[in-house]
Amino acid sequence: MRAGRIAGYAVLTAYAVISVYPFLWMVSGAVKTREEVLAGGHLIPRLPTWETLITTWNQLHFVEYFRNSLVVTGLTVLGVLVVYSLASYAFAVLDFPGRRALFWFFVSLLFVPGITMLLPVVILEKNLGILGSHLGLVLPFVNGTAPLTVLLLTGAYRSIPKELREAARADGAREARVFWSVYLPLARPAHITIAVLTAVPTWNEYVLTRVSINDPSLYTLPLGLQSLISSQVPRYNEVMAASLIIVLPVIALFLFLQRYFVNGLLGAIKG
Repeated sequence: MRAGRIAGYAVLTAYAVISVYPFLWMVSGAVKTREEVLAGGHLIPRLPTWETLITTWNQLHFVEYFRNSLVVTGLTVLGVLVVYSLASYAFAVLDFPGRRALFWFFVSLLFVPGITMLLPVVILEKNLGILGSHLGLVLPFVNGTAPLTVLLLTGAYRSIPKELREAARADGAREARVFWSVYLPLARPAHITIAVLTAVPTWNEYVLTRVSINDPSLYTLPLGLQSLISSQVPRYNEVMAASLIIVLPVIALFLFLQRYFVNGLLGAIKG
């Protein structure tokens, strides 16, 4: 038993090292000169410099692209929480014809590859006149999170004792009041989990953004990174510095909300 546990820890440790190594290489390259990166062969910088990060910050137009990414991500998270928290409450608590079939229809969309919807989405947005705008990014992102969000939030709401709703209804509270005052506070970890699961892929989204956005003033951070990579002579130290700048907010968000994230997943699974 002890030998098996040690072997398990050894495998997990090796996997962790292999997973973290590319990130450490990115951090290392972000404080190296271009020549040192091209020389390769060592992880620890010999002559670390902050100049690479400063230069990349200016070339990436970080403030403008960060603002665009923040707007798109923030509106997407808000839309997801508003729309699908109400939908999940209906699936978990209310009784209406076709509830079970409609719920499993939403869940089944998890098995539809998102890339297959790219062309129909672009055509639809062109017809609606929102192609090339931030709204044209937010709406597909909100729609794309429906299956997982409905599944997790419905499970979280079902884990809340029905007696609480019945007591609130007996006191004269309407359905909207029950949702706002009882279910939302008790399911807060699940909502934070959904916010993180929505924010991270939206922040890093590239494919739809690349296809639909042509105006540089509307670029998000991944498009700014691509502009560095696609230059005639890529400076790999600046590419790694830009990658580090982009990923740091995501890491900070996860570390800040880690406790709620884990609790939210556990609550949704139990439900």
